Amino acid sequence: MAKEKSEIQKYQNRYSEQYKHILSKIEQYDNIVIFRHIMPDYDCLGTQIGLYTWIKDNYPHKNVKIVGDNHVTFTPRLFPVMDVLHDGDFEKPFLALIVDASNASRVADPRWEKAEYKIKIDHHPDVENFTDYKLVDDKMVACAELLCNMLFGVKHKVMSEEAAKYFFIGIIGDSGRLQYPSTTVHTFEIVEKLMRCGINIDKIYQNMYVKKIEDLNVTAYILNHFTVSDHGVAYYILDLETQDRLHITTERGKENVNLFSNIDGINAWCSITEDGKDHCWRVSIRSKEKAINGVAAMFEGGGHDHASGAKLWSLDDLPRLIEELDKLFIE
Repeated sequence: MAKEKSEIQKYQNRYSEQYKHILSKIEQYDNIVIFRHIMPDYDCLGTQIGLYTWIKDNYPHKNVKIVGDNHVTFTPRLFPVMDVLHDGDFEKPFLALIVDASNASRVADPRWEKAEYKIKIDHHPDVENFTDYKLVDDKMVACAELLCNMLFGVKHKVMSEEAAKYFFIGIIGDSGRLQYPSTTVHTFEIVEKLMRCGINIDKIYQNMYVKKIEDLNVTAYILNHFTVSDHGVAYYILDLETQDRLHITTERGKENVNLFSNIDGINAWCSITEDGKDHCWRVSIRSKEKAINGVAAMFEGGGHDHASGAKLWSLDDLPRLIEELDKLFIE
């Protein structure tokens, strides 16, 4: 009896033509710039820098750059500083690889448009066609998981410990340490292969989740100022004055959203953080069972079934957001 194919092999068969095309473009271009979305998270940066490392390991002669905004705490603790490129650096023909970004407006550096050829690799719902080619699977828990499936199938190429480390961070970050419902057998198979590359997961976890003593003040504030609706929607609000008092930035407002993930009686949970630069309120929404991306879409957002983002232009819109989330949990 023939041996059953692994989940990794099943996906490699499904996307074999897409993988061949993307890899052919990587081999074709000597100049490659890797882009990703604004306000980066673990998966965004892990995928971007993991792919950069893999290309440099296997094609050392290629000129590969990474661009976008640095993270306020992940850089340089977990990831290297982004390259600073001038407009003239984009004059030569180059390949743009855009990872973990579902639409054009969320790509961190607009100069991706100057590329001779553009490829999107993503795991969010496919809401916009803005590149020459794309590889999208919104069933993957992380963009890093999708890219690893492709790269582990390339013969005669290496996955170094360093590249594996970055991809592992991406998967762990976007899966909530392999706890989110979108984590699958395939996810675990990929993680196993990454671990076989020699990564030190204890050291990685320590670096990912290290906290400073002053961070406890943020946690204490949230635990003393959260609200829970009648139908189990928890949320906390961080206005600019509070952010300043707690010594955090807008980007860090959502860091504590998962404090409520394992609390009986809480079905969905949100962080609402004021953004002084864009004069809006950034909302991160999570849930246990019900899909919340439809509600996020009502408020200029979207994302995954159980992890989405949205935007409020005024706190006057907050009651309507909570009301729409509440509707999901009315029996």
